[in-house]
Amino acid sequence: MKTIDTLISARWILPIEPSGTVLEHHSIAIDAGRIVALLPTTDATVDFAAHEQIELNQHVLMPGLINLHTHAAMTLMRGLADDLPLMTWLKNHIWPAEGKHVAPAFVKDGTLLACAEMLRGGVTCFNDMYFFPEATAQAVDQAGMRAAIGMIALEFPTAYAADADDYLRKGLEVRDGYRDHERIVFSMAPHAPYTVSDKTFEKILTLAEQLEAPIHIHVHETQDEIDQSLAEHRLRPLARLQKLGLLSPSVIAAHMVHLTEDEIALCAERGVNIAHCPVSNLKLASGIAPIAQLIARGINIGLGTDGAASNNRLDLLGEMRIAALLAKGASGDATALPAHQALAMATLNGAKALGLEQEIGSLKPGKLADIVAIDLSALETAPLYDIASHLVYAAGREQVTDVWVGGKRLLNNRTLTTLDAHEIKAKAAHWQGVLNS
Repeated sequence: MKTIDTLISARWILPIEPSGTVLEHHSIAIDAGRIVALLPTTDATVDFAAHEQIELNQHVLMPGLINLHTHAAMTLMRGLADDLPLMTWLKNHIWPAEGKHVAPAFVKDGTLLACAEMLRGGVTCFNDMYFFPEATAQAVDQAGMRAAIGMIALEFPTAYAADADDYLRKGLEVRDGYRDHERIVFSMAPHAPYTVSDKTFEKILTLAEQLEAPIHIHVHETQDEIDQSLAEHRLRPLARLQKLGLLSPSVIAAHMVHLTEDEIALCAERGVNIAHCPVSNLKLASGIAPIAQLIARGINIGLGTDGAASNNRLDLLGEMRIAALLAKGASGDATALPAHQALAMATLNGAKALGLEQEIGSLKPGKLADIVAIDLSALETAPLYDIASHLVYAAGREQVTDVWVGGKRLLNNRTLTTLDAHEIKAKAAHWQGVLNS
């Protein structure tokens, strides 16, 4: 009998790999933050002696959800300027508010609020892009979550940096400070083609190759973005990025709503990853991404919430449901994006996009123990015929009871273990007063 740290026994386990697998009455053995084994519970109690043994008889265990595109600190702007198109929302409301208020304290407090919300919704890892990334990293470290933090780049000055070179220099300094962190990695994060010059893109490409870092960028989010690019560069944004040599498996392209057949083929050929943000795209009336066509081409697609300022939830279970329904409705094909595939988009596909699929995204021996437990005993999830279907179409984030990151329990029966919910709400109320003043 082997001694381990934790043994979690559940009614069901949905490991994501192999695809379509559902295990009944199984357990996950965890030691030193990693999964040691998945095995029938009757065998687990014979093979392992655990310091902590947890029984979740009405729950399904699955990999922690991965939010592939967000701006965590913007949670403090949730509902600040609703029911507006993207550029009006940005230019007249969000950018002025950021210019006036965004500072390290704002970013840290907003990210802590986001971390608390995401943990309570089963998200264990997120891919972020925002100003003052060191403050984001501090919040992630405090929460115990996993994150890919963007080294943002723009051409225009903000409270964070003076110009593109200054953004990159400061981002690299933060990355150097967290180089050996076990839960935090970094990406290059040029904001969008319409805010970044060719010269800066060339520098970012060189840095990304040197650091083996992903490139996280907004692309083809609106028709206005495309029209502006045609006017200024005589190229659509994707064609411009291709000309600059940026399209590759290292790229995580957020939104990708407005695509031609040729552009879809280009993305498939170049191995581009897509962060699909269906709720934000709907709320800002940006459009509906052609997910069925992208899937048919074999393109890797993960799910993102975008920021809470344009969503207004950091709810990846909800995002998964909307993504599956939209794919069916937009394509006229009820078989488009079935439940197991939607679950993979929310987990393993996000890990692949971040280059972390060897560590997270599925429940396999040797991988990090990033796990979420969802209680399916509620009236709203009865009767229960198909676990995957229920997770996508019936269950909600309020049914997430427990979350582990690297084997550490960050949510215990709906209670956060590393974050003080009352303190976080008090800080949110403070910032509401500041932004309203």
